[in-house]
Amino acid sequence: MDASLILEHISRHVTLTDEEREYFVRLLQHRVIRKKQFLNQEGEVVKGPAFVTAGLLRSYSIDSNGFEHVIQFAPPGWWVGDIGSMVFQRPSILSVDALEDSEVVWMREADVDRLFVDIPKFERFFRILSQNALAAHQARLVSILSLPAKQRYANFCQLYPSLIGVLPQKQVASYIGVTPEFLSKMLNSSNRSSM
Repeated sequence: MDASLILEHISRHVTLTDEEREYFVRLLQHRVIRKKQFLNQEGEVVKGPAFVTAGLLRSYSIDSNGFEHVIQFAPPGWWVGDIGSMVFQRPSILSVDALEDSEVVWMREADVDRLFVDIPKFERFFRILSQNALAAHQARLVSILSLPAKQRYANFCQLYPSLIGVLPQKQVASYIGVTPEFLSKMLNSSNRSSM
């Protein structure tokens, strides 16, 4: 298991000693998730936070009409999962699956708690992650509630520039809250007006 990406990610926020890095890496679990397989499904209790080291995952919910609502895409270097399920040990309201063959490292929630006690720097690290995630989710909520589809698409392109040509339009449409047909028409009209 290569932990270099997650250690680099952590080093942006806290400085660890060699011993602290080794301790942390020993707690990590590695998992390979093939395309279309689940990291976790709605209704399961999430065991702990997952960090993507390769591939591409997405978290989503399916409403009572069978419509899929993508909450997040998680390329390498991103965290993914249902934090409410993990923290409160309740059934997840989200499913997380792989859009391509992927790998994650993750920790059991009990190991995260132990890490906070043994290396308090990790409380600071996860607090920073939580603050960043909350700010991003608030911005996304405001975007969905108040911005036109073109601006939501522009925000998607800014947040996920590496995914623009990779994801099917159906996935992008689900993320920005429009139908695939509407997104296609919107993009076609934008292309025509830029000619």
